[in-house]
Amino acid sequence: MRTPDFDKNELLPAIIQDIQTRKVLMLGYMNAEAWKQTHDTRKVTFFSRSKNRLWTKGEESGNFLKFIEAKIDCDHDTILIFVQPEGPVCHTGTDTCWEERNTSSNFLEELSGIIRERSLQPSETSYTTKLFEAGIAKISQKVGEEAVETIIEAMKQDRAKLHEEAADLLYHLLVLLEASDTSLDEVVEVLRKRHKK
Repeated sequence: MRTPDFDKNELLPAIIQDIQTRKVLMLGYMNAEAWKQTHDTRKVTFFSRSKNRLWTKGEESGNFLKFIEAKIDCDHDTILIFVQPEGPVCHTGTDTCWEERNTSSNFLEELSGIIRERSLQPSETSYTTKLFEAGIAKISQKVGEEAVETIIEAMKQDRAKLHEEAADLLYHLLVLLEASDTSLDEVVEVLRKRHKK
């Protein structure tokens, strides 16, 4: 697993991205101490160049960035942090520092992000968490059951129930992909390549 190289640069850029919508929310800078505190508290902490101290995003506004996971680039000098924002991110009150709304144009991508968050941050009350705990065999069984139910409603030509069963099928398939360490993007890429042929 890659780790940030703070010996190369004392301050490294940290790109903040919403785990659900995949929108880039802001850019900050981290030193080794901010990196450690972010992991310890599960709240994103930066080194503020203007304040010359550690600064936890939301310490004044209450709009914290809940740390989900981080990735380090190939040179070990840029950090990509996936978060769940608790309110607007920019100090001006907007969702992002680029005055964009923090929404996804593709809800399946957003749902994939929610499912990924549940795999990384389990919740006792979450059905998704219970599926992950049951394992791939149980998740696969649920996908099969929902596929059969979708076919049945299609054959009966019950549009309302078909919509519900198809939604259940898509949801369980996304859970199976996450449990198999496969992203929706990877599956879409296969479809894209087939389309070009």
